[in-house]
Amino acid sequence: MYEYRILDLIHSPEDLKNLNIDELKLLSDEIRQFLLDNISRTGGHLASNLGVVELTLAMHYVFNSPFDKIIWDVGHQSYVHKIITGRKELFDTLRQHNGLSGFPSPSESVHDVFKTGHSSTSISVALGMARARDLKNENYNVIAVIGDGALTGGMAFEALNDAGNSKTNIIVVLNDNQMSISQNVGALADYLSKLRSNPRYAWLKKEMDSVLRRIPRIGEYFANTIEKFKNSFKYLVISGMLFEQMGFTYMGPIDGHNLTSLIDVMNRGTMIEGPVLIHVITKKGRGYSYAEQNPELFHGVPPFNVKTGELCKKSKVTYSQTFGKHLVEMARRDPRVVAITAAMPDGTGLMEFKKQFPDRFFDVGIAEQHAVTMAAGLASSGFRPYVAIYSTFLQRAYDQILHDVCIQNLPVVLAVDRAGIVGYDGETHQGIFDISYLRHIPNMTILAPKNMEELKEMLDYSLAMQGPVAIRYPKGSIETDNVFNRSPMQSLKWEIIMEGTDCCIFSFGRMLNTAVKVANMLKKEGIKACVVNARVLKPLDGSLLSDMASRINKWVTLEDSLIQGGFGSSINEFVNMYGLTVTVLNLGINDAFVPHGSVEHIIKELKLDSYSVAFTIKKFLSGFIRKRYVNY
Repeated sequence: MYEYRILDLIHSPEDLKNLNIDELKLLSDEIRQFLLDNISRTGGHLASNLGVVELTLAMHYVFNSPFDKIIWDVGHQSYVHKIITGRKELFDTLRQHNGLSGFPSPSESVHDVFKTGHSSTSISVALGMARARDLKNENYNVIAVIGDGALTGGMAFEALNDAGNSKTNIIVVLNDNQMSISQNVGALADYLSKLRSNPRYAWLKKEMDSVLRRIPRIGEYFANTIEKFKNSFKYLVISGMLFEQMGFTYMGPIDGHNLTSLIDVMNRGTMIEGPVLIHVITKKGRGYSYAEQNPELFHGVPPFNVKTGELCKKSKVTYSQTFGKHLVEMARRDPRVVAITAAMPDGTGLMEFKKQFPDRFFDVGIAEQHAVTMAAGLASSGFRPYVAIYSTFLQRAYDQILHDVCIQNLPVVLAVDRAGIVGYDGETHQGIFDISYLRHIPNMTILAPKNMEELKEMLDYSLAMQGPVAIRYPKGSIETDNVFNRSPMQSLKWEIIMEGTDCCIFSFGRMLNTAVKVANMLKKEGIKACVVNARVLKPLDGSLLSDMASRINKWVTLEDSLIQGGFGSSINEFVNMYGLTVTVLNLGINDAFVPHGSVEHIIKELKLDSYSVAFTIKKFLSGFIRKRYVNY
């Protein structure tokens, strides 16, 4: 077992301040080993955290958390921050139910000042906190840590624009973890950064400008000419001039693994008035060769063998891979098919499409709004765009779906990946809201396959549709019962999986398999339950529902998504609209955010596992449950 000489002495950021540079370097090595020891057992975000070890130590060495506020963009790179803020003993519970969150969480620690999970938000949050500080006449530093990937999100530039214009004291740390550094930066840029950040230089520059402008006639001309020349020269040698022109003092680029440089530049950053941007170059996966060579694989990784880098679990074919592979086949047949993703070609299964059709593949960065509206532009020009985005991130493009796609009834297909409960990443990533925020938009069709074969059929079917379509499917691979029929997609109709007379269970996607298990359990107790694959969540199959109402008056809806505005609500609306004499029980997630943990554990906690559902249905049929919603 690895012995931690320094790390065992660190219980809070204050303990760092007693260390010298050599001890901090040793601590960096120990933290990397600690991350490998723990994440190899629990799984988690490895590469990004290995890359920010020195950066995190330097920030906590210079700043005084939680008095100074550190906001992590996205937050999956905050493991080192958690380790040195008193939570290292909890790392064996990382992302487990009731354990340590994989993202910043104010309920865990006062050092987590804001809950994050989606990208490009940190600068906005930091600016809000800085303005609150100023309004209350308080005095502390506010630091936003944002990656170069998150900087592709438009919201980050909205915040930069506002912050630069406001002249508010705020520090933005740009964690640039690209593999290479341009040659037109480096020593000269670092020198100019030190020069500009020196308070004496800033004072001298201001005084000289004032003196020049007081010279009659020619002073104003000379001052403006010198300013133009200075700016032109800086554009030639420094990449950070974009930030300078937005009102920031740019410092960098800095070697993000050089503790001496990091501590020095951060100390100087605190002495500058107005917004400051510190550009830090780091390497994802630093110190672990397998993660350095394959940072995408080790970004969010399941348990693995530290010595070999091999994943402990044998990977099965996933819905994402099935989607990507079938889309390649569709693209071969139809030149109108194009694929779009928002910085996740691998996660959404589109890497092969990218290789096969580079001209018809578009990775737009972390810019979901742009992705959807660009797809609308492609669709309006005769193409058939397939936009693959995780359910939780698609939320960010709500207005574009409504305004740019649905109002114009354009044939854009949204491949809604990670729909339903996703597990370990917690409430910021659970895909439980997409039905609710898509279903009420006119012209939208929503499909949910029961298995991967049906996903392929739905993809083919969507190609012939003349309006917007969302196909939602879960993370990973789902085992399904062999009793499932193979009813082809015809006119958006549902299918009856099992016949019954005592009650009817309407379900779809992942939960359809649970519905079948429940029906078989009830059958052993003499209860005959009908099971319907409600694979088209919008529009509802009105003819099947009307026919079912004439035969069965006890209905159950089962979903691993939010009941409010979700599938269960749509059934209630149909029943009320047509005055059907049926009683409906909605089983799902009732007005709640879902915490992190394994999918299996969460499903049991929500009482959506087959045993709990069967028990609840028996109570419903016995008359013990009369409420429409079951409040779990």
